[in-house]
This record gives sequence, structure tokens and C-alpha cells, in this order.
Amino acid sequence: MIKPVGDEFVKRYRLEYNLEALERVRGEIGEEAYSRLKALIEYRLSGKDFDRSPVGVKMALAFSAGSDSTAALKILRWAGFEVVPVTVRLPQMNEAVVERAERLGAVFVEVPGYLEVITAQMEKGAPICGKCHSMVMAAVEGYAKENGIKILASGDLLSSGLISIYETEEIIILNLPAFLALDKAEIIEIIGGRYDLKFGCPILWETFRKAPSVKRFAMQRILRELRARAITPEMAEALILDVLSR
Repeated sequence: MIKPVGDEFVKRYRLEYNLEALERVRGEIGEEAYSRLKALIEYRLSGKDFDRSPVGVKMALAFSAGSDSTAALKILRWAGFEVVPVTVRLPQMNEAVVERAERLGAVFVEVPGYLEVITAQMEKGAPICGKCHSMVMAAVEGYAKENGIKILASGDLLSSGLISIYETEEIIILNLPAFLALDKAEIIEIIGGRYDLKFGCPILWETFRKAPSVKRFAMQRILRELRARAITPEMAEALILDVLSR
């Protein structure tokens, strides 16, 4: 499912730093979750196998049915966690995405006023991805709190170190791919080896059309992922060319 990082210095550094973050939330997540998450990191560092029987810990997962959140779902279930994929129903979702989420056991939640907020951002020529992400995560956090779920996982690749796992109010946020120092190539392998290096959000394309200057924010995000070695130069080039072509 996942592989040890071997001698890759940057990944080893990130994993060791992420262990510090895990220690900070040990008391909040409980010994079962702590021990299994620590075992996952140790497996990445040394290849030491671990017990993957059901651990009796429920997590919510912010689930878009895209590559990163799908890999997070597969890893967490493989590691023995009980995972509830929570999909925010957005107007730009096509039926294939909805069906894929349903097949993987997703529950669906709504974001009241989503389109009005995003449309206002578009009309101002402002970037929409950050606003969209914050609204989606707030909705998923709401579901987790209402259902007594303490840990909320995401498919974020970049939030390493002390923000790979951290406490916010009543919820622990676990950015799983970042927590395990996974890169995009590993994500693609985990989900089955097929991935189209293009942006898939029609609302983002419409924003690019109305305000081409917003493209620079998308490219800055790509370059951040490149600097963090989450993607390769070839992946970054393909994604930037896709942005420029819209």
C-alpha cells in the first residue's frame, strides 16, 4: 500500500518532524489512534511492519473522490481505521464523481450559500480555491462534531511538520499524505496508476476565463508543491501548461 522512504533525506526529515506533531496531540486522540499513526510513520521510516487489524477508532475524511483523498481513504482503511468519507455536494460535481463517492461509502453534506460566495469571489477577480477549501472543511468539521468524531483527515500533501496533525477547537486535523510525506507519484501508484494531470474544476476554469490574472495563484500553488517535492518538475510543467491553456 505504502512504501518505506529509504534514504530520501527530505522525506525522512519531514516524517521525524511529523512525529513531534503527533506527540502534541497524543492526549487528545487516545492511545489506540496514537499508536497506529506512530506505527504508520515508523513503517515509512524503517519498513517495520505493524498490526493492521481494526483499531476501533473512527475518523471522518474530507472526501472529494479525487486522487489525494482517495489515497488517504485507502491507506487509513488498510491501516485499520474506521473511516467515514464525507463528501460536500458542490454544484460543479459531475455524476461520475458522485457515483464514485457513493461506491466508497461517502455521506454527503451541503454548504449553504456556497455558490453565492464563490460567484462573488469570481466577480471580484479573486482566487476561489482557498475560499472553497475553507467552506468545504467547515462543512466536514461540522459533520464530524455532530457525530462525535474526534479526528478529521484530509488529502493535503503540503501541510508538513506541526500542521500535519494538529488540534483545532474540538477536532484533530490529520493531513494524511503530508503526515506520511507522500508525493504525487506515490499517490498515483496507490490509487491504481492512472491520473490525468489537469485541473478538473469547471468553476475554476470559468474564473480563469473571467479573470485571467487569477491563474497566477494556481501556478503559485503548483510551484509550492514542486518546492516541497510533492510533485516532479514534469508534473509541475504539465499542470502549469493546463492552467495557461484555459
